[in-house]
Amino acid sequence: MRNIEMVDLKTQYQAIKPDIDKAIQDVLDSVRFINGKIVSDFAANLAAYLKVKHVIPCTNGTDALQIALMGLDLQPGDEVITPSFTYVATVEVIALLKLRPVFVEVNTDTFTLDPASVEKAITPKTKAIVPVHLYGQTADMQPILDIAKKHNISIIEDNAQAIGAEYYFADGRKVKTATMGKAGCFSFFPSKNLGGYGDGGAICTNDDEFAAKLKMIVNHGQRVQYYHDTIGVNSRLDSMQAAILNVKLGHLDKYIDARRKAAAFYDKVFQNSKAITVPVEAKYGKHVYHQYTIKVTDRRNELQKYLADKKIPSMIYYPVPAHLQKAYSYYGFGQGDFPATEKLCQHVISLPMHTELDEEQLNYITESVLNFYN
Repeated sequence: MRNIEMVDLKTQYQAIKPDIDKAIQDVLDSVRFINGKIVSDFAANLAAYLKVKHVIPCTNGTDALQIALMGLDLQPGDEVITPSFTYVATVEVIALLKLRPVFVEVNTDTFTLDPASVEKAITPKTKAIVPVHLYGQTADMQPILDIAKKHNISIIEDNAQAIGAEYYFADGRKVKTATMGKAGCFSFFPSKNLGGYGDGGAICTNDDEFAAKLKMIVNHGQRVQYYHDTIGVNSRLDSMQAAILNVKLGHLDKYIDARRKAAAFYDKVFQNSKAITVPVEAKYGKHVYHQYTIKVTDRRNELQKYLADKKIPSMIYYPVPAHLQKAYSYYGFGQGDFPATEKLCQHVISLPMHTELDEEQLNYITESVLNFYN
């Protein structure tokens, strides 16, 4: 049996090596390492995949979130609603811009933003909502969109973990995550479903004016070189990463199918276990399984050590919710404020999930987990 990896990038690369190597060599030959044609080609191809008007590449997913929020022209002290059960980057950018994060609960089945909690958290200072499509699962966007429209609030979708996921509207429409709000943000960190071989990110939007503004912000606030119309940052996707991502974008749907197949295997084996709750795929969307995250009744940390002893990697995303992180204690949240989130942090564990998992590996992983609880 091959070694089990949390994410097996080496085997994935070997399957597409000729195309990747050629793409890299083409960039080297062109010597256009920043803002080359391949960057605009990738942006156009991703826009076509998402069926969205504009894609603005940038350096990483955290920058994507920050730049999207900068584009809203929010003022210090304005409130941004976001879940506490998320990677810290979601909250980090809010704090960096001197905005106030307002944490709300998540649905304990889907791990995504609870619309009822959003409605309760709105104040006259609320200017934006950042739903997080966590672990590859879409948030329930229809009620969130309705709330935002009712209160004239912008939505910035954190889609770092869910590229290719879909949301199903009640009227039958199926749309890709990140395309429903004012803007959607992506990370192309190597472990992501669409990952580069370094950092990378992007923002998408259907708003022409907003897109033009974001294009200025990512490039020092300039529309014309050396003429700076707004405060910006230096956040450009380099050509090498764009070339790699352009190749891998053509395989994304196949990668998603492989992840869903592995998830179905896990689901079937674990379905009768009283100690394990498998991930729920919400009826309103298509899960792309960036992570396969189970909830266990008890002994979560002991399980992780047991698996490590059997050379099975696992991860806990996330052991401490954002509202209890030392860096954000300033905002005055404390233990017990978000009990559902805090409970999830004590009971979730993510098992290996990637495109190269084979049946032998899956059997070994699932048998090991079940043996621990039997």
